[in-house]
Amino acid sequence: MYDTDRRKLLSALSHGAIFFSTTLVSVGIPIAILFVSDDPVVKENAKEAINFHFNVWFYGIIVGVLVILSFGLLGFILPPIFFLIHWGLSIWAIAQVLSNPDQSFRYPFIFRLL
Repeated sequence: MYDTDRRKLLSALSHGAIFFSTTLVSVGIPIAILFVSDDPVVKENAKEAINFHFNVWFYGIIVGVLVILSFGLLGFILPPIFFLIHWGLSIWAIAQVLSNPDQSFRYPFIFRLL
């Protein structure tokens, strides 16, 4: 049997790492948790958090290019919406892993590399 409190903490830390920064530092936390933990639910949450980081970077590049190309109304609308969506999904993931620690969270609408 796995420790529920430890599972909650490591799963929430994996999903919450995106709030530390949008650089490689924040993806290092779920990668480290993936290699250190032996809990299968924590490993699945860490993989999902890593996939979410890759998606945030990919969609961030797309939004950045659109902002650079448009310089118009799109430049004021897309970045705030993008941040609200990825922060909202991260908060939703943290709430889900804390309320149901025996099930890993799956982000909707992302590409899964791992």
